[in-house]
Amino acid sequence: MASSTVASAPFLPSLPSPNHRRLSLRYPARRLGVAASAAPKGAAASEAARERRRFLERYGLNPDDFEEDAEPDPREERRRERRTRRSGGGEGEAAVAPARPVERRETHKMLQVLAGKVRRRKLLSPKDRNVRPMMEVVRGAAFDIIQSAGGSPASLKPGLWLDLYSGTGSVGIEAMSRGCSQAHFVELDPWVISEVLRPNLDCTGFLDTSHIHMLRVENFLDNAEKSKGMLLCFWKHNITSLS
Repeated sequence: MASSTVASAPFLPSLPSPNHRRLSLRYPARRLGVAASAAPKGAAASEAARERRRFLERYGLNPDDFEEDAEPDPREERRRERRTRRSGGGEGEAAVAPARPVERRETHKMLQVLAGKVRRRKLLSPKDRNVRPMMEVVRGAAFDIIQSAGGSPASLKPGLWLDLYSGTGSVGIEAMSRGCSQAHFVELDPWVISEVLRPNLDCTGFLDTSHIHMLRVENFLDNAEKSKGMLLCFWKHNITSLS
C-alpha cells in the first residue's frame, strides 16, 4: 500500500517539451554575469538578443521576464532619438529645467569722492563683480588731465557731464563735486539704480541736478542724436574744456 502511494506521487514536475505551447512563468528577472569585453555589439548584439528570445521560448519561458539582461538594439535607440527630435521633446525637457536661484545682492562703502565740494564722501558699491567701478587712482588721474587741459587745474568749468555705463555714479559725482553743474547717468540695471546710484546722489546732494536714464547706452545715444540738443551740449562742453 505504501509502495504504491510513493510510486504514484510525483516528486518533480515534468519538463515541458520544446513543442508545447509557450508558458508565461513570472519568475523574477535574473542577471547573468557576462564580462563587458565579451558583450557583442551592433548587429551581433541584435542577433544574440533574438537567439536568446528563441531559446527562452523553446523552454516555455517568457522572454520579457529577462529583458533587463538583454543589450538594447542600437537601431531602435536611433529611431527613438529621431522621433524625439521631430516631436520637439528635447526642447520641452530643457524648458522645464529648474531655474537657478537668484543670489541676494549687497552693497558696501568702498568708494569715496576724491576732490571738490563733497571731498572724502563715502559712496556705495555692490559687493558682487557685476559692477566694477573705475579705480580711484585712475579716476583722479583722468580728472587731473581734464582740468589741466581745460586751463583750470583746481576745478572743472560749469557744464554738463555725461556718465555712460554709470554703475555707482562715482565718475559723474566726481565731476559735479569738481564744478560741473549737471550730469546725466545712463544705467540699465534697475537694482543698481535703486540701491546704489540714487542713494549715492542723494547722500552727496546732487540728486536734484542729476538725470538718470534706465536704458541701454546704444539706445540713449540714438535718442540723443535724433534730438541733437544733449549731444551738442555735451560735445560743446568737452571741446571747451579741452581747448
